[in-house]
Amino acid sequence: MLTLYGNLESGNVYKVRLLLSWLGLPHRRVEVNQVRGEPMSPAFRAINPIGKVPALRLGDGRVLTESGSILYFLAQGTAWWPADRWDQAGVLRWMFFEQYSHEPAIAVNRYLLRFAGELSSFDAERIRFNDARGRHALQVMEDHLAGAEWLVGSGPTIADIALYAYTHVADEGGFELAAYPAVGRWLARVAALPGHVGLLDETSARPVERLVAG
Repeated sequence: MLTLYGNLESGNVYKVRLLLSWLGLPHRRVEVNQVRGEPMSPAFRAINPIGKVPALRLGDGRVLTESGSILYFLAQGTAWWPADRWDQAGVLRWMFFEQYSHEPAIAVNRYLLRFAGELSSFDAERIRFNDARGRHALQVMEDHLAGAEWLVGSGPTIADIALYAYTHVADEGGFELAAYPAVGRWLARVAALPGHVGLLDETSARPVERLVAG
């Protein structure tokens, strides 16, 4: 059985959990909590030296890290990865956009405002700086989705998963989603897909284990 290391609140872990659910692939989850700093623990760094969740251990013992890489691996041979080379490039384009233009603003502000605790003056400045970047990223999505139901092609792909994870909780980072109606309609389409699970819905096929005691 697949083993997924990470915590429910993580958007990057959620990306993998969404695809596992939509593909009907059972997995067990091992809790590695970011807020408690557990990804940097020796126990987890023995699994992923970079110290980031998620990590996915395959049945043969190999471990795959980085959410985009995991999505790509799992999506091969399914409708979530298009056959057309142009569409494949389009999926990658949106996934790179998510990592470099979207997540660094939207996910970071979510973390700072919801999980970081008391903010320093430096954190407050980061939030202000990220606000403009995040609104720009959402507007790019809005302009595209105003004329398309999905990010690439005529159906959902792992590009939609990659961007759904942090976009659907962007309000927790101070971004008002009501200002982006096309994005809102897209979020509703993703949430309506059969097998959809919510961010905090437990999807482990076995009781959750803790990697780090405490």
